[in-house]
Amino acid sequence: MFFLKILVLAVVQGAAELLPVSSSAHVIIAEKFLGLNPTAPSMTLLLVMLHTGTMFAVIFYFWKSWKKTFFGSWKDFKNSAILVAAATFLTGSVGLLLMEVIEKLVLGGPHAQVEQIFGNLTIIGSGLAVAGVLILISGWKGRGAGAETSEGKEGNQLDMKGSCLIGAVQGLCLPFRGFSRSGATISTGLILGMKRMPAEEFSFALAVVLTPPVIVRELWRILKAHHMSLMNLPGTAGLLYPSLLGMVFSFISGLIALRWLSKWLLGGRWYFFGIYCLAASAAVFAFHVMGGI
Repeated sequence: MFFLKILVLAVVQGAAELLPVSSSAHVIIAEKFLGLNPTAPSMTLLLVMLHTGTMFAVIFYFWKSWKKTFFGSWKDFKNSAILVAAATFLTGSVGLLLMEVIEKLVLGGPHAQVEQIFGNLTIIGSGLAVAGVLILISGWKGRGAGAETSEGKEGNQLDMKGSCLIGAVQGLCLPFRGFSRSGATISTGLILGMKRMPAEEFSFALAVVLTPPVIVRELWRILKAHHMSLMNLPGTAGLLYPSLLGMVFSFISGLIALRWLSKWLLGGRWYFFGIYCLAASAAVFAFHVMGGI
């Protein structure tokens, strides 16, 4: 039964991580239904491996396109690297500042950590609602962007100011579960006037850069809290094989999710994800009020 739960969680993580519907919201709710505790030390390796699987899915899916966009020439690489670095710097600045404010002013305790609010269903439902509205606005704003091909997207219309804004919006997603990272960044790009494909490519380039430090931070946080090494975590040996298999399943479901996202984004159906987020938000609030989750 535990093995089956891992596979279900891997599929949910792989799909929701890359679709603009908030992976954290879906994974937290799935864990509540499955009776799993993501904060338990024995689950650390599993969660890290699932995130790693989705990161590899992004690299595999976009690599061919990125070679043309970001690595076509030294000039392209330099310009793209500067924009990605600037956006990532803003993400870290905004995200870390927000976490500090939440821990010191909102939670208040000397040992308070922002992770304490990650399972708050009110915040998750609110984040889903905000993401849904943003996706609907960007869907309306970018309805004339056209389903351009990779050959016809010269000039992604992104400058330093735009990349910094996208990075800042991504930073807002870090402490607030339910506020989809991909949904927020792609939507911001569309609102800024980017074509659909470049907006998608830039969003997931940021994800690949952001994922490793987030994984390291999560590992370090849990290891520090329990004063132990990874190999000494309870249940690590027993989780190694299912974690590897979970990574494979999250990789596969991630690829399927990316194909789905691209098809709807380039086909002008991006707003459907916004409708889903609003419906999911309503469902979270309804179940929460009824005490279902």
